[in-house]
Amino acid sequence: EVQLVESGGGLVQAGGSLRLSCAASGFTFDEYAIGWFRQAQGKEREGVSYIKSSDGGTYYARSVKGRFTISSDNAKNTVYLQMNSLKPEDTAVYYCAARPVYSSYWWEILPEYKYWGQGTQVTVSS
Repeated sequence: EVQLVESGGGLVQAGGSLRLSCAASGFTFDEYAIGWFRQAQGKEREGVSYIKSSDGGTYYARSVKGRFTISSDNAKNTVYLQMNSLKPEDTAVYYCAARPVYSSYWWEILPEYKYWGQGTQVTVSS
């Protein structure tokens, strides 16, 4: 059974930090790339960050670059999203998702992701 399980969400004050984890199972981890997405209430789901464990390539949305860091522990089949200097506008449900490593260059295309986690809530208070 394929599973992507997010954890690490919570309530934090503006300026604080959280680390999200995405634990993958049920598929060959190094054949997939992992993206983090978020969806704020009433808004569309948007890409946050992306990592290709096969070559270590990382990508970030402009809104989080310099504040968030994505990393991968291939031995644990887990991807992390370290979120620093959090802002109230970062409040959203955060999802991780997996797509084949040979997918297109544009990592933010949602339909290309084959597997999705259930999401974890991140709330940043002002």
